[in-house]
Amino acid sequence: MDELSALMHGFAVVLTPMNIALMFIGIILGVLIGVLPGLGGANGVAILLPLTFSMSPTSAIVMLSCIYWGALFGGAITSVLFNIPGEPWSVATTFDGYPLAQKGRAGAALTAAFTSSFIGAFVAVVMITFLAPLVAKFALKFGAPEFFSVYLLTFCSFVGMGKGNPFKILSAMALGFALAAVGMDTVTGQLRLTFGQTELMRGFDFLIAVIGLFGIGEILLSMEEGLNFSGKSAKINPKVVWETWKELPRYWVTSLRSSVVGIWMGITPGGATPASFMSYGLAKKMSKDGAHFGTGQIEGVVAPETAAHAAGTSALLPMLALGIPGSPTAAVLLGGLLIWGLQPGPLLFVEQKDFVWGLIASMYLGNLVGLIVVLTTVPLFASILRIPFSIVAPVIIVICAIGAYTVHGAMLDIWFMLLFGVVGYVFKKLDYPLAPMVLALVLGDKAEDSFRQAMLVSQGELSIMWSNALVGSITTLALVMLCWPLISKALALFRTPKANELAAQQPVD
Repeated sequence: MDELSALMHGFAVVLTPMNIALMFIGIILGVLIGVLPGLGGANGVAILLPLTFSMSPTSAIVMLSCIYWGALFGGAITSVLFNIPGEPWSVATTFDGYPLAQKGRAGAALTAAFTSSFIGAFVAVVMITFLAPLVAKFALKFGAPEFFSVYLLTFCSFVGMGKGNPFKILSAMALGFALAAVGMDTVTGQLRLTFGQTELMRGFDFLIAVIGLFGIGEILLSMEEGLNFSGKSAKINPKVVWETWKELPRYWVTSLRSSVVGIWMGITPGGATPASFMSYGLAKKMSKDGAHFGTGQIEGVVAPETAAHAAGTSALLPMLALGIPGSPTAAVLLGGLLIWGLQPGPLLFVEQKDFVWGLIASMYLGNLVGLIVVLTTVPLFASILRIPFSIVAPVIIVICAIGAYTVHGAMLDIWFMLLFGVVGYVFKKLDYPLAPMVLALVLGDKAEDSFRQAMLVSQGELSIMWSNALVGSITTLALVMLCWPLISKALALFRTPKANELAAQQPVD
């Protein structure tokens, strides 16, 4: 009851004409940021942070958090329509979202993505409202071994649950790890794989690689196929939205499971990107239609979008309760709190109740406003498929180049983007999966840092990965996921003699 009364007070703080207007402005700006590849929610919030210095902390955090929600929503748009992830966590959405658009169901894919995003964020906000003290206590238990075990679980589940050639999956992941190792070693400060080139000191930025692999690679494939989109024109109307909504309750188990995965990865913090990959892999393994994932399944859109939004939203909890940002955007918001004179931590809930509960109330309202805005503009975004490829392709290339350039303000990044575009084209022609490479590139350095820190603490003893119940259970689960193809084959062989024995015992008519 205390939480409910505090939440009602938060709604009273937020529900002013100025704050509601800032919500709409933030959502629209966030959607535009999400659509533009390479800019990202964290960069968008960082760029617009100075605009909020003259506002009250509550109004400022309302606008900035709504920019974040809008970016979460907007990242799905280009993923579904063009196979270009607007955000890193939207990569998994391309696996089934883009095939759905190519089948002429762009409206259904976008509606499912937006609605699932809303559900995932809503579940996470409810969790933040009622379970903040318990979650904060749990997050304090995570050290270097626990972080590495989470990353290991992400990698192993992707390998073990993949339906493709294991050799190709591992090869693509190994290339991703190699690219992630380029640059300065964060533990020792030494340079690795730079070959004397100072431009490589900062390594290969994940966003630049994603823009090239998916954006430019898709353009090259479309050029080869005759300068034309292979999909049909999208026709969106309220009937499509309503029919998609009627279909979504069938996947309530997937939504619930993805929300739990997303919340867990957001709090630990694993992040929205591994949460989306993990949820997609679990859905693919556990769904009765799992064999058809990748060909255009609504469930394949529901899983990653629900998890990504649940993770992105729940990442704000450790930032508020402990001062530990659970995502890059949360880190930017943490800087904003310090600039506004607020000190994140457990005392924030006591000393700044208006701010904290106003923020939590804005999460409810901001996600609702975001859902309304993006569903209202679905026809506008879906109609992009009707524009001739000869017009759209140069625009996409220019947007990708702008996105790549804005990451570091370096011309070299545009050349890297084009290089990754060629790599993406070759991978697709040789039927090598891009997702494992992307996953290893974004998480490889973080996993390495966590592993090396754990080894320094244990003086090289791997037994630290089973030093307590939490890290031991996660590590064991990761190894089970890695060996799951072998385990499933062994179980199948074990069942076959049993089945034959039972069949032999049946009386013959």
